[in-house]
Amino acid sequence: MFLAKEGQRYARQMALPEFGAAGQEKLRAARVLLIGAGGLGSPAALYLAAAGVGTLGIVDPDEVELSNLHRQILHGSADLGRAKVDSAADRLDGVNPYVRVEPIRGRFTAANALELARGWDLVVDGSDNFPTRYASNDACVALGIPNVYGSVWRFEGQVSVFAPHRGGPCYRCVNPRAPAPGEVPSCAEAGVLGVMPGLIGTLQALEAIKLLTGIGDPLIGRLLHVDGAAMKFREFQLRCDPQCARCAEGRRDLPVEEEGVSCAVSEAMNGEEISVQDLAAARSAGAPHLLLDVREAWELELAKLAPCLHIPLGEVAGRVGEVPRDLPVYVLCHGGVRSGRAVEFLRGAGFGQARNVHGGIAAWSAEVDDEVPTY
Repeated sequence: MFLAKEGQRYARQMALPEFGAAGQEKLRAARVLLIGAGGLGSPAALYLAAAGVGTLGIVDPDEVELSNLHRQILHGSADLGRAKVDSAADRLDGVNPYVRVEPIRGRFTAANALELARGWDLVVDGSDNFPTRYASNDACVALGIPNVYGSVWRFEGQVSVFAPHRGGPCYRCVNPRAPAPGEVPSCAEAGVLGVMPGLIGTLQALEAIKLLTGIGDPLIGRLLHVDGAAMKFREFQLRCDPQCARCAEGRRDLPVEEEGVSCAVSEAMNGEEISVQDLAAARSAGAPHLLLDVREAWELELAKLAPCLHIPLGEVAGRVGEVPRDLPVYVLCHGGVRSGRAVEFLRGAGFGQARNVHGGIAAWSAEVDDEVPTY
């Protein structure tokens, strides 16, 4: 039974006839694995902890950066540079000391998905890349546990529950394969309004609580789409694919394999990169080269290395005639992802001296000149 203070803490939700003490006991006994302590994971973790989920595992490989703080409300300015899982554990202990938090610092991948997901009652997927999203789906299908899905982009978001063991589709039924690299822009490229992951992550927490306690009607076989700019909610029915590569009969126990490309620059780019230290040396020595900045105009207003040629990534193909072919071309963005894509295109177009600036302007600020702001 609960301690007296626990009963007081949860009194308002226990007052719900559909929930009661039995629902609270179910939450107390529950084990939830949260993938990501970022924009989606922050509100999901806060509300799950506040509600009294007994054990909350949090998987995340990253450290807190300043550009996280407008949406990742688990973390504050004092946490900059800390591991997100450690920052999250401290914050959640302050929210509810009766919840056990298990920080797992690392990336959720196809290689470790089954190991990390085994033993949990459900997974809340707050990831921001396709390899993790497919790995979490495939592991949940194999283990027979629900996967509470959420994603955001600009002013939009969507939520669903993928649970083939309960008669619904899995993520692969809806999205059989990941998009090709560069086909879908990341949040860093397209932007995201900070409250959108707050809204979607909160809905994910609600779905998790419904699944754990048996109340309400979870979003199994349904996808809720939210247009924050127009403030419209739309629901779409999702159907199982009888030929699904993951959840069709006889395929649920297949090995979890890598699907899609993450936001990290591929290892194939290693021979086509220049470090920020080497770029600084080339600039100091006056070595002939062109610095091509493929960020958006608003990013240059925050931080810029001059002189440079500015062509946003989406315009590179149409303005390739502005790039000289007789000079080394060093391509820069914020972290090295968009510039990597630009280099792949330029090399394919015959610019053999095009090289990616590894780590982008963020690395320049951290390793060469901290007076150049990062964001």
